[in-house]
Amino acid sequence: MDNILYLEQFGKAFVPERVRPELREYLLKAGVNEVPYKFFGGLFWVTLVITYLIYFSLIFNPISTMGSFIVLIMTFISWFVIQTAIVFFTIMIIYLYLNIEIYKRTKLIEEALPDYLTLVSTNLKGGMAFEKSLWAAIKPEFGILAKEITLASKKVLTGNDVSDAMTEFSMKYDSPILRRSINLIIGEVESGGRIVDIIDRVIEDLKKVYLLKQELRAATVTYIIFLGSIVIFITPALFALSAQLLKIILGVTSQLSGATSSMASMPLSVSSSSIKESDFRTFSVVAIGIISSFSSMIISIIDRGDIKGGLKYIPVFFTSSIILYFIFINVLTKLFGGLAV
Repeated sequence: MDNILYLEQFGKAFVPERVRPELREYLLKAGVNEVPYKFFGGLFWVTLVITYLIYFSLIFNPISTMGSFIVLIMTFISWFVIQTAIVFFTIMIIYLYLNIEIYKRTKLIEEALPDYLTLVSTNLKGGMAFEKSLWAAIKPEFGILAKEITLASKKVLTGNDVSDAMTEFSMKYDSPILRRSINLIIGEVESGGRIVDIIDRVIEDLKKVYLLKQELRAATVTYIIFLGSIVIFITPALFALSAQLLKIILGVTSQLSGATSSMASMPLSVSSSSIKESDFRTFSVVAIGIISSFSSMIISIIDRGDIKGGLKYIPVFFTSSIILYFIFINVLTKLFGGLAV
């Protein structure tokens, strides 16, 4: 218990007080109810151990022969750079994961919004007040939307105005559809107009937008399949074929260089290539990774209209293309093994 409390207090030391409210608000969007200060404290000690292992396995031996002062300076710089880099990349991975979670929650809220507003409209037609109709429409099947409306209702019960609570909820997520819908309804409430009519029109518009998005997705399926096949199949096959061609060329040039060096009277001389097969394979893996990452983002833009939805496809595209790349290399090696001497 004391260790857990120590980690929490230690983690708080790395988060400035002025940043804590914004960090909490950001984490709430991703469904994290409390700021994980214990995780921040544990992350420091884990990165410290990793930095220790990297330093003494890779850096200490080369610099140990230098003077004491230089060793001290190099130790401080390398230790700071290594641990900072590890913490930075870890936080970036967590940040990307949280962004994906926020994106998923936003899309789930947008999908449940028409059905929720339909119940609200039904309650209003049944004679309920606007506030009661909002709370009575909360159902477990609405998932995240139900939880957010429940939080808004708790704010109203503690003395906040219903318009302010709903506006704060709409501004919480980066969703133009949610924001415009809530603003239209709140504007009608404040002006004293017929709320049922505006809610019914909002529901109709939301359904039209949803159907239009489905039609656009259906129209772009061909482009998505084409890009996916290029990334997963064609790109690894071309790099594997290039690697096999390089292997054959290196074998031929090595034989020619050996033949010309043994025959000094020949006017033509062929030197062996400086390109290594292992270097080309490393380049291929890096290039395939870059192509997979950007292609998944392009597919997400075509399919959903934004980049965030494509981040989750990057590991799938990268893993599939790399596996197929090595499979194609093994197959081509067996087919053209006689040519690559």
